[in-house]
Amino acid sequence: MNNLQYKVVVGLEIHVHLCTKTKMFCGCAMEYGARPNSRVCPVCLGMPGVLPVMNKQAIEYAVLAALALNCKIAEFTKWDRKSYYYPDLPKNYQISQYDLPLGAHGFIEIAVEGGRSKKIRIRRVHLEEDAGKNLHSAGNFSQVDLNRAGAPLLEIVTEPEVNGAAEVRALAVELQRIVRYLGVSEADMQKGHMRFEPNINLVVTKDGSEHKTPIAEVKNLNSFRALEKSVEYEIRRQLDNFQETGEVMQMGNKSTRGWDDVNEVTVLQREKEEAHDYRYFPEPDLVPVEVKSRWLEEIRGHLCELPLKKQMRYVEQYGLSAYDAGVLTAERSTAEFFEDVVKGGGEPKRVCNWITQDGLRLANERGCSVRKLGITPQQVAKLTSMIVSGDISSTAATSVTNIMTTRIGIDPHLIAKEESLLQKSDASELEKVVEQVLAENSKAVEDVKSGGKKNEKARSFLLGQVMQKTKGQANPKIVSEILSKKLN
Repeated sequence: MNNLQYKVVVGLEIHVHLCTKTKMFCGCAMEYGARPNSRVCPVCLGMPGVLPVMNKQAIEYAVLAALALNCKIAEFTKWDRKSYYYPDLPKNYQISQYDLPLGAHGFIEIAVEGGRSKKIRIRRVHLEEDAGKNLHSAGNFSQVDLNRAGAPLLEIVTEPEVNGAAEVRALAVELQRIVRYLGVSEADMQKGHMRFEPNINLVVTKDGSEHKTPIAEVKNLNSFRALEKSVEYEIRRQLDNFQETGEVMQMGNKSTRGWDDVNEVTVLQREKEEAHDYRYFPEPDLVPVEVKSRWLEEIRGHLCELPLKKQMRYVEQYGLSAYDAGVLTAERSTAEFFEDVVKGGGEPKRVCNWITQDGLRLANERGCSVRKLGITPQQVAKLTSMIVSGDISSTAATSVTNIMTTRIGIDPHLIAKEESLLQKSDASELEKVVEQVLAENSKAVEDVKSGGKKNEKARSFLLGQVMQKTKGQANPKIVSEILSKKLN
């Protein structure tokens, strides 16, 4: 079946909830988890005679995201009505942008294999209002919750330049990092803040000629796993279908499919509507949006170093692995905390180890960021310097860290001293202990000197005996050096 040569072609439509306090065209609060239909008003319910009013913050967030995606910002744009009937759309139309999007002709960079990056062009970025939510879990009927209706929604459309499920996932992850860094969205997929709709087809080479399979759009995916799995399934399904039927793009319409997460298959929903089916026309109740240069520069001032660029800088500047740099830059607050510790004198690799092991562990346990653990960058800089100098071991540093979260602001050296966690590094003092251990364990000494298979095991045993006699306070590095000297 897989003898055919083919190329995977994916374009993505991504919907991102902007984290404004109120909805796009009314004053209803944006609140996840509120009682169904309790955050609604005549405007978002589409009552006769009501008028929408634009949310300035949503427009500024949308422009900021478009700038981060390297888009050209339109000086003049307008609102359009996209008409269709669905139970979760009270007005029977959606206020959106059609022919004049807020941003266009941009690109996003994603990390691909081999430590390289790849540019995916962005076709358009536009602002619209979200629909409500249909609920199907109450029984043999459906319910509609309109709390989400009218929420400010950013739609990002890429060119069909993503090649494969791994790249699709990488793009989604990177986009989530970007909008979180900018502070324009929480991008919590479990709450529906971010939804993906991949448009997938194949370019199949057969008998020296290329054939394009019909495009399938998979709707409303709200997890990276579902996104990746649905693309993988569509690749197999379209390849099988081409071999069985020979169906190509000219023969079949674009289809809309849903994702069955239990069976891990896509399910046909309907043939895709074209633009004319939505009967777009300019929204008569809203004035156009003009982004003047002064306003644009004010918004541009809120841009920050984006995550992928920061990640690659960490690899080059601090000598971190791509994996470690990716962990540190996953959240903006974590990356900024890391840089604050390094500025305070912390050794970058050691600081990275502390954050990725102790810091993030505690943060996950307590449901907060590393910065909100109550430990300052200055404390971490001193603690990691103590590890480098051999004053304490990495294990002891974990104990000190745990105490620092309960005794806010206390000096880590003082904690280590109070808890008897400071390592003994006095060579003359340790040498006496080593001599005593060697005298008490002549058999282990013989095993080391024999150089046989028991050599390393015996060395470890002797080191352990020294650590036991010093109650774990001896510096293992210095003890090892003394042991080697004595045993040689």
